[in-house]
Amino acid sequence: MPSKRPLPHDGVYARIGVSRLHGVGVVAIRPIPKGTLVFAGEDERAAWLDRATVRSLPPAVRALYEDFGMVDGGRIGVPRSLNRLSVGWYVNHADTPNLVAGDDGRFRALRRIRTGEELTADYRTFCDEPLGFRVQTAPTRHARRRGGRGGAGGAGGEGARGRAGARVAD
Repeated sequence: MPSKRPLPHDGVYARIGVSRLHGVGVVAIRPIPKGTLVFAGEDERAAWLDRATVRSLPPAVRALYEDFGMVDGGRIGVPRSLNRLSVGWYVNHADTPNLVAGDDGRFRALRRIRTGEELTADYRTFCDEPLGFRVQTAPTRHARRRGGRGGAGGAGGEGARGRAGARVAD
């Protein structure tokens, strides 16, 4: 009897979706148990460039590194091709996250996450630089029922996203 091949959706827990925090984010498509490696199978290899190289790039290209790069001292890491940004690169920041980045840079669920819930991480736990945007909290259930915004307002900054957790400053 032939072995069953895994299907492309096996192990997929989330997708890119509308964020209540910042335009685009990551939303659970099914329950995620506590401790789950959320983006298993993602290509984790990165290309690392020094900041001087990134600063010399044309503004629109430089913005890709600044918005999605992982900051490590004087270097910025991004996927080996920026055409290959996977779902995990769109996780937004929250002060009370439901994901944590391990020492290996991989996201795990801090608690059980419900279907439809936005996946978030506290960028300050894996980025030593100040956040390049104003932190926004998610609207509370009570505020949503009353039509209020809850939280602190817009995300501010200029699009700081991705695993870096901060827009890269010169």
